[in-house]
Amino acid sequence: MEKYTEVRWHGRAQQGIVTAAKILGETALAAGKYVQAFPEFGPERMGAPVRSYNRLSDEPIRVHCSVTSPNVVIIVDITLIAVLEADKALPSTTSGTDGDAVFMVNTNHSAERLRGELGVADSVKVFTLDASQISLDTIGRQMPNTPMLGALAKATGLVELDGLIENFKASYSKKYDEKVIAGNIEAMKRGFAELKGE
Repeated sequence: MEKYTEVRWHGRAQQGIVTAAKILGETALAAGKYVQAFPEFGPERMGAPVRSYNRLSDEPIRVHCSVTSPNVVIIVDITLIAVLEADKALPSTTSGTDGDAVFMVNTNHSAERLRGELGVADSVKVFTLDASQISLDTIGRQMPNTPMLGALAKATGLVELDGLIENFKASYSKKYDEKVIAGNIEAMKRGFAELKGE
């Protein structure tokens, strides 16, 4: 049986979750892992719900389908918890998870409060991070994807923070100026340092 870790990202268009899944995949690949990173779009408009996925493994991955039973769920826009619960046409933020899942939510609320909102068992790990505020402080706009990547490194150990930073520099230094690169790196570091939960 294949062994891999599956990650499902929930966000809205223009919040950077497709880029975040790509960065996670590239970082894991550079560390010698086998990876997949792919998005799933609904209507292509700003603010529309978007999902992105990763699979990471020490062995070749032979599965090529959507992630339906994620080990890690990252919710970049907290409003999607209620929206997806109400819209039965789309999977909810908790669909397919089990008692060993890890949830990370971009919010200034406590992990305990989010456990109640998600309706998950006590065995499920729930972490929170005010990634929106961190991105405003470091980048100057709401782009919560890089703080959530830093938090992911701390909560799961799937990748190292230094690896994320090095990959981000290598991949984006030609596209963005030094100020943007430095802001995103600081956002990752703060995401790692400020993650709360269990």
